[in-house]
Amino acid sequence: MRVVLPATGENCDPTYGKVDEVLELITKSKSLHVLMVLDRARRPLRFTDIKARVDASSTTISRRLKELEDAGLVVRSLNPASPQSNLYTLSDVGRGLSPVMQSLFEWAKDW
Repeated sequence: MRVVLPATGENCDPTYGKVDEVLELITKSKSLHVLMVLDRARRPLRFTDIKARVDASSTTISRRLKELEDAGLVVRSLNPASPQSNLYTLSDVGRGLSPVMQSLFEWAKDW
């Protein structure tokens, strides 16, 4: 479906809406940080490891992980070494964001 902009009569690509959704998700407090921590870890991490690396409250980390998992960017699995805890890793879709996150990080560092 294409949306026509009333002021210009031009078609608006629906992908812009998808980009808005992604930006809304990853710009929530600590979301991008959680994604980058998981990306750079290159291995599944426990909740406490993520919390320590992101330096945020348990509530914030818990909410972001749940939102990122619901969006399909993060995968949660049981920790075989400790069944009471979970492990988190990027999904294949989440790993697809890796070059974008790295570019944004580099751009912000230079800015």
